[in-house]
Amino acid sequence: MTSLPKLANAPRVALAFLASLLMVAGLMVATPSAAHAANRDWLRPDATGTCDWDPANFWVQRCDVWSEATGHNITVQIQPAARDGNAGLYLLDGLRATNEGNAWIRDVNAASVFADSNITLVMPVGGAASFYADWDGPATYNLHDPVTYQWETFLTQELPVYLEQNFGVARNNNAIAGLSMGGTAALNLAAQHPGQFRQSLSYSGYLTTTLPGAQTILRVALLDAGGFNINAMYGSMLSPRRFENDPFLNMGGLGGNPVYISAASGLPAPEDAGVAVNDQFIGSALEILSNLSTRAWEAKARAQGINVSTDYPMAGIHNWNQWNHQLVKTKPLILDTMGAW
Repeated sequence: MTSLPKLANAPRVALAFLASLLMVAGLMVATPSAAHAANRDWLRPDATGTCDWDPANFWVQRCDVWSEATGHNITVQIQPAARDGNAGLYLLDGLRATNEGNAWIRDVNAASVFADSNITLVMPVGGAASFYADWDGPATYNLHDPVTYQWETFLTQELPVYLEQNFGVARNNNAIAGLSMGGTAALNLAAQHPGQFRQSLSYSGYLTTTLPGAQTILRVALLDAGGFNINAMYGSMLSPRRFENDPFLNMGGLGGNPVYISAASGLPAPEDAGVAVNDQFIGSALEILSNLSTRAWEAKARAQGINVSTDYPMAGIHNWNQWNHQLVKTKPLILDTMGAW
């Protein structure tokens, strides 16, 4: 007798169960994870068909973007914004950038840091010793396999078109950050293209590249990084372009846009204890040079009324322990400026 009422109520129970499932599904659509799925869980088209999923995970795609200026595809690692935001954050690599992947993914997983952020991470691959500039000639002495660098054109003319069409990144709503060589380039590109970059950040950058002795240091560094010819970058040592691409002489275009600069003291931090002694010595010397250069840039920037924030940690050398710390520290600053929480 007791089974009959249960059978009679079965349709009502089924309907109630179905209604509850629909309610849960509706709630899921409004959650951040569902928003991630809407903008992140599908591969965009690229020059070879579609982008590929990157082993770094966190929705990072490897996209081949055609560059007319260089005559070949350039790979860019991209993490789409979490909730269809139109802001972009360009992350530039250091002097020894590789063609395998951007070090912001390889050495520090920046995509995990910005996993819930409504900003698109843009991480170009390659460009060792390039300073992300348009070079006058082949970058190495190997004329049988010339390296054509037209990075400024790619980053400011070609890539923004692709990002706007496929990732919804506005051409006038971007931040740019870089470490070491990338920090130098970030401030240069922001000053030269203020309509594209609303914010710039230099982590351990070299911001006085034409002061006495700086070009000699750069010449040695470029040769050591892979036989790169500094004379092919901007031409002769007296070329106007060489001075136009020195951040110390090239800050007028920054205007009121916020700038963040950092460089540590060069003293090893506790987290550097496991670093080989030789690497500690080199990292210390490089960071001291960056610190001196960055402080000189700051002094002039403040005199010109540039909106600059600074951080000079008491300990830290020229390595990824320092740059990971800076990326995490400046995340709120980046997202606040770009309105991309």
